[in-house]
Amino acid sequence: MTTHVVSINISRKKGITKEPIKYATLKENWGIIGDAHAGNWHRQVSMLSEESIDKMRKYGYELKYGDFAENITVKNGDIFKLPIGTKVKIGDTLLEITQIGKECHTSCAISQTIGKCVMPLEGIFLKVLKGGEIKVGDKVIFYTDDLVKEVI
Repeated sequence: MTTHVVSINISRKKGITKEPIKYATLKENWGIIGDAHAGNWHRQVSMLSEESIDKMRKYGYELKYGDFAENITVKNGDIFKLPIGTKVKIGDTLLEITQIGKECHTSCAISQTIGKCVMPLEGIFLKVLKGGEIKVGDKVIFYTDDLVKEVI
């Protein structure tokens, strides 16, 4: 089963959910142009799988892409099981996983409503190694080394 992008999401300021867009430009060592979380740090881009979101939908809430503040939502992949350092190719871009999960310093809207949130456990964070454009529908390939080796 091929992993692919089902949504690209950005927000103009921090602390709010992200809104879906059809395509985005990734800038090397920065992140997604126009996203408030972009910058010269190790969490330039966030990613979450639709399967992780579905775990939260089981609580009876209607959740949209971007509600967990993820930049890229993918389908068909347990991405949180990949090791740090895994390369991620989307279109002409190349990213690298730098962190899996994160500590929630303040409760997000999802956690306040449902009482728990999947992003701190199953969200992944990446830095942009090679920029370019990505769009909804793009295939996502994960590599464990510099060789072309798909792991999901």
